[in-house]
Amino acid sequence: MKIHTLKILPQYYEDVEEYRKTFELRKDDRGYKVGDVLLLREYDPEEAEFTGRAMVRNIGYILRNCPEYGLAEGYCILGLIHIADPSY
Repeated sequence: MKIHTLKILPQYYEDVEEYRKTFELRKDDRGYKVGDVLLLREYDPEEAEFTGRAMVRNIGYILRNCPEYGLAEGYCILGLIHIADPSY
């Protein structure tokens, strides 16, 4: 299990936090694996700084290599699972 610290924009943060958005579309450049942990830190690009809010999610599923359905090469879709004990 690996912990990946990632930026997340404010317009997506709330939806992930409230479980309306249960996936992340990301560049597949970090060696993501099912069971890895995402530390999602809210980032405000207008202020060019982190807001201080963060959450933890686990990767439960990864979709890769699916260009016939519109997933660009080099990208993946990560299925997110809530972690009950975010002690990371």
